[in-house]
Amino acid sequence: MYNKLTVEDVDVKGKKVLVRCDFNVPLNDKQEITDETRIVGALPTIQYLIDNGAKVILCSHMGKPKGKPVPELSLAPVAKRLSEKLGKEVIFAADDNVVGENAKNAVSNMSEGDVVLLENTRYRAEETKNEETFSKELASLADLFVNDAFGTAHRAHCSNVGVSALLKPAVAGYLIEKEIKYLGNAVNAPERPLVAILGGSKVSSKISVIENLLKKVDKLIIGGGMAYTFEAAMGRTTGTSLLEPDYIDYAKKMIDEAGDKLVLPIDTVVAEKFDNDAPSKVVEGSIPDGWMGLDIGPKTIELYKNVLKDAKTVVWNGPMGVFEMPNFAKGTNEIASVLAELDAATIIGGGDSVAAVNQAGLGDKMSHISTGGGASMEFLEGKELPGIAALTDKA
Repeated sequence: MYNKLTVEDVDVKGKKVLVRCDFNVPLNDKQEITDETRIVGALPTIQYLIDNGAKVILCSHMGKPKGKPVPELSLAPVAKRLSEKLGKEVIFAADDNVVGENAKNAVSNMSEGDVVLLENTRYRAEETKNEETFSKELASLADLFVNDAFGTAHRAHCSNVGVSALLKPAVAGYLIEKEIKYLGNAVNAPERPLVAILGGSKVSSKISVIENLLKKVDKLIIGGGMAYTFEAAMGRTTGTSLLEPDYIDYAKKMIDEAGDKLVLPIDTVVAEKFDNDAPSKVVEGSIPDGWMGLDIGPKTIELYKNVLKDAKTVVWNGPMGVFEMPNFAKGTNEIASVLAELDAATIIGGGDSVAAVNQAGLGDKMSHISTGGGASMEFLEGKELPGIAALTDKA
């Protein structure tokens, strides 16, 4: 699908290299980083550039400042943490206009192996509109461009798509290279059987994913809140479970077209209200009035394990139940445990599935955990990602 030049395909020694990272990390009210996964994810590319004598200029957005400086969304805490992680000072260019006097001076004084971090790119209104003025300012700092921010690859912004047109070559960092390899292979050249697991709350948000995957997978397992719309399509009652009445006909059509490719729950853990301590029970088939489905049941877990046991490639997006509540996390945790033991390529895409796998302490047992929720979803839909499409093709 994508065959792009990577950071190892270009000579970076002595060059000023602009690197788009994803430093959109959560901060607490003391401006302390509470989860540094994305910073850790960026380190291999940054370290490679340092080791190979590049002058490394990092940029990223954080949050949604909506085109103006918001002190709480400054990247200053990231510069501090990066300095600790890299064991060398990362110079923070604190310009509210991103490419200002601090940035220009810091870059002009760089030696090989130095690292400068620019301020939040979304402080500039032009960033999210991909306007050329800001792209040109960013490009003016550097000789070539590395994109390593998969989390924004589905957006066409100045700091990923705009600069790609101005700084050549524009190449992929290690993180994007890994995403292309795992997600691309899973969807376009998988080792079979290929099983996809889709969970989460809504059918409506996953229609394109379902349609694209049904053409490619050997089995598609459905769980989570979206399962109840399929239950209703089979003529079952769903009590007070999450339901999208407007999508029942769509679910019927999918059931008819998919045949035995589609694997749906056969029993459900139901509760009287949305509460971890609410009385619960397991029901097969229809859900009684006044009860809501909050997890897949034990027979469904066994059915899904059976489908997964011979899989060679598994893509998982979305939990099986309300995994945030311990009493309704069993389905999600059991699926995570099965994947951890499989001799298969296991790819976890999307925020909640990633959180669930990490919560179960099994993140390191998966082949690949995608760093971009929205981007991985669009990849699974078969859409072109502008941030990757804009990079230079291999000859």
